[in-house]
Amino acid sequence: METLQGLTALVTGASSGIGEACAVALSEAGARLVLAGRRGERLEALAGKLKTPAHPLVLDVSSRRDVESVLGSLPAGFAEVDILVNNAGLGLGLEPAHEASLDDWEAMIDTNCKGLVYVTRTLLPGMVRRNRGHIVNLGSVAATYPYPGGNVYGATKAFVHQFSQNLKADLVGTRVRVTDVQPGMVETEFSVVRFKGDAERANKVYEGMEPLTGADIADIVLWCVTRPARVNVNVVEVMPADQGFGPFSVKRR
Repeated sequence: METLQGLTALVTGASSGIGEACAVALSEAGARLVLAGRRGERLEALAGKLKTPAHPLVLDVSSRRDVESVLGSLPAGFAEVDILVNNAGLGLGLEPAHEASLDDWEAMIDTNCKGLVYVTRTLLPGMVRRNRGHIVNLGSVAATYPYPGGNVYGATKAFVHQFSQNLKADLVGTRVRVTDVQPGMVETEFSVVRFKGDAERANKVYEGMEPLTGADIADIVLWCVTRPARVNVNVVEVMPADQGFGPFSVKRR
């Protein structure tokens, strides 16, 4: 296990769920943290709990101008990012494609695809120049396994997977690593956001089963970034024991 002492990690979507859990795990392993998210009060509270120095950063990753401006002017001690956890993302709605909101589709593309690209492109040149770094992209099993209503959300996670693989192809010969972590069902604020604040409907998603937790995914992220520098974990696909694969959908007449 490689030490994270002296390294700087930036986590997007750090104000809750998987992002918050990743920040805690990376801090406990010795890394300094840049905590990026849209809810400043939560970021400040999280920074106060961490064992290592932390810099809260209010940031909407879907704004290219903000990403380039804010990440281009990080304070001394946090400017050289060694580990990037691209966690910011969301799912919106479960309507079939012909009934879905185009605004919801656009919001998912703006955050899950464009936001991830903006942050990566801003920080990647420094990693290559220093010949060290690790980009961990939070994908989803939805990238591979479609489900009704998953339409654009699944497509955005397929983008995350393919972008991660192509990044790795471009970075061969450097010591910059790329990992795509693809969780199944994780109980966070994800379903509350998907159903636009309908907590009762969100709770039914996990009713009668035991989902993964944010800490489970953070443990996997920590394992990936602490492998020896010669090791690149390309993809990790993980589901709760209570989740599996269903039969093909067949319409019988």
